[in-house]
Amino acid sequence: MARTREFDEEKVLDAAMQLFWEKGYEATSLSDLTSRMGIQRPSIYSTFGDKRELFETSLRKYTMARAAEMRTRLAGIASVKEAFRTFFAEIVDEEYNADRLSRGCFCINTMVELAPHDEKFEILTREHQMYLSVIFQENIERGMRSGELDHSMDAKAVAQALIVSLIGLTVFMKSRPNRSFIENSIRVTLSLLD
Repeated sequence: MARTREFDEEKVLDAAMQLFWEKGYEATSLSDLTSRMGIQRPSIYSTFGDKRELFETSLRKYTMARAAEMRTRLAGIASVKEAFRTFFAEIVDEEYNADRLSRGCFCINTMVELAPHDEKFEILTREHQMYLSVIFQENIERGMRSGELDHSMDAKAVAQALIVSLIGLTVFMKSRPNRSFIENSIRVTLSLLD
């Protein structure tokens, strides 16, 4: 008779995700994982597979949650320009108000750490960035339909440019740059919507 699991799978996966997000793939040991997740190695292997499979599952959990959050945040404000201004401002506020060093975005961290030499993570991180670009494009098209944005705008190209800016911002924030530098850059970037 198979033993029932004595732990909450989502809770321990979230613990693994947080640890990988903090330390990255290479710097996270199995001992770190067992300690943070509160389960032993055999339970990790039987539930999630090896460390690489656990990392992939953690990354997928993060990207799904991040995309859903982004969609909700942008759709929650009637003005598309204001939605993007608020979205970028909240990212900056979250980083400057954090009591810890910036963890940045788990997906972007993975893109920097693993994508250059691991095809699977190159594909996963690229797919996530493209999916976020679609979310941005949908909101830009919403603004075009409402008349807030110029109907001749290339929604796809603008969305992709905003995603590149978002990625750059997320990486740049790790160095705690001067806030006015960041705010000026965001203002100019968002002028793409004018």
